[in-house]
Amino acid sequence: MLLARGAATAAQLGAALGLSPAAIRRHLDAMQADGDVEPREQSVRGNRRRGRPAKVFVLTDAGRVRCGTHTYDGMATAALRWIARYGGPPAVDAFAAEQVAALEARCRAAMEGAGDDPLARAEALAGALTAEGYAANASTIASGGQLCQHHCPVAHVAAEFPQLCEAETAVISRLVGTHVQRLATIAHGDGVCTTHIPAQAHRPSIATAAPRPAGTRTSSNTVAASRRQTGNTVTTVRTDR
Repeated sequence: MLLARGAATAAQLGAALGLSPAAIRRHLDAMQADGDVEPREQSVRGNRRRGRPAKVFVLTDAGRVRCGTHTYDGMATAALRWIARYGGPPAVDAFAAEQVAALEARCRAAMEGAGDDPLARAEALAGALTAEGYAANASTIASGGQLCQHHCPVAHVAAEFPQLCEAETAVISRLVGTHVQRLATIAHGDGVCTTHIPAQAHRPSIATAAPRPAGTRTSSNTVAASRRQTGNTVTTVRTDR
């Protein structure tokens, strides 16, 4: 009824539905708590009566969604087809990059103070993406880290235009600070968008033995090995008896 009328007071709704004003207000209170309606001051034309004007109730955007489906995905896909037809693949790539640029800026701001470690940054990124509606989480696995997104706002469009996924993967790589690999996407029929973050290789430094004086004889029986280990670096020093 609110969709058809645009706006109505509790009294008007009660009269139309055969319910008491108190019953109508209970419904409206529940709908307002769910974010489906919002009250507004009723505009009065001509001479205004004494007292406060009655409140009218209108549907919010969320309430309108409940009243019927929208074709945003279809329109977005049609727009990208038009871009691809008249601008070619480079135009689609540029569009995808521009779409994720704002997301990258917001996530980067939310990740301040995350440090330089890619896995720590992935955890911070997961929190930032969750705030954006991606329902993301990060975890450590044997081969490094894993960032999972359980919701994709553009899955239906990305199914036809994977450039959106590729642009998002590039953003994740820049924000984490290392090369990443997309293993699965919701757009391609997987249950979760999964991004692998390879473990950072720690190369041990190799110590070179100092040259021995000329004429020094060395055998397996005259060599003593002592090791000093610091962090991931192992230095071997050989001394003759």
